[in-house]
Formats: sequence, structure tokens, C-alpha cells
Amino acid sequence: MKVGNGLRLVLGLAALMIVVQIINSVTGNSLLHHGLLPRTLTGLQGILFAPFLHGSVRHLLGNLLPFVVLSSLVLSEGVSRYVRVTVLIAILGGLMVWVIGRPLMHVGASGVIFGLWTYLLARAWYQRSLLSLAVASVALIGYSGLLLGFVPVPGVSIESHLCGAIAGIFVAWLMHGKSLGEQAAT
Repeated sequence: MKVGNGLRLVLGLAALMIVVQIINSVTGNSLLHHGLLPRTLTGLQGILFAPFLHGSVRHLLGNLLPFVVLSSLVLSEGVSRYVRVTVLIAILGGLMVWVIGRPLMHVGASGVIFGLWTYLLARAWYQRSLLSLAVASVALIGYSGLLLGFVPVPGVSIESHLCGAIAGIFVAWLMHGKSLGEQAAT
């Protein structure tokens, strides 16, 4: 896939979040029960669905731009890498929230956003290439305010932020090892 296709994919995911929020708003937040409820069997579905669900239009709007920008920065490694990174962050971060999260409904793309952000920063640490350092600098300068996301605020899933960030670092480490292995095989 080309980068243009990757941008279409990212914008398509953002559009899906918007459509889900419209449906959720029109139906009186009826979709929120598909979020992540820690340590419950039904809460496991939230690992897949929670990133697309938001508690309000304001919540969604707060997540859309960082999701699109950070996703676009991860696309600098290619579309297939972006898909693998994002899916791994969503699943690993979601699983961690399911294990350690407060017994509240967790929804929103912020776990994935924090994961993409820390992935970009950790990737620069592992790769130490000019491109990865430049991309990490843009992410760090543009989204250094995400650090405030680790401060507990009522009604905000700090667990999603923290677990997404940890997942992003782990995925960067994992993908760094894969890229080394791929280089050695050629």
C-alpha cells in the first residue's frame, strides 16, 4: 500500500469514530456498553470497540486531531507497519486496562493515541536514525501536553493513557527487533 492509501485508512478510521459518535449520540449513548469494563467477560469486547467509542462529542473532538496527526507520523514507516503498530497497541493496551483498570467503563481513542506517541519517541531511541529522530521531535514538541494525561482527573481513564503508553514503548521495542531480524535475513 502507498502512503496515500495509509492516509485514507487513517481518515477512514477517524470517520468511523465520527459515525459511531453520531449513532451513539442519537441513541442516548446506547453504544457505551460495548466499552472496556475491566475484569468482566463482557468487558473484553471493549479491547476492540473502546477506541471507537467516546463519551461525548467533546471527548471525540479532543481525540480526533492527535489520532490523525500521530497516525500520520507513524505512517512514515509504511502502511503495513502502521497497521501492525496500531493493532498491537490497541490490543496490548486494552488488555492491560482490562487487567488493572478501575471497575468503570473505559472508552475513547486516547489509549491508542498515547501508544502512538510513545511508540514514536521509543522508536527514535531504538533506531537512532535522522528520520525517526525528526519524527519523534515533531511528536514530542507537538504533543508534549500529553504528559498531563498522566495526572489523575475525575472521569478520565488514566489507566488507558498509562497502558497505551506502555504498549507503545513495548511495540517500538518489539518492532525494532523485527526490523533488525528482517535486515539480517536479507
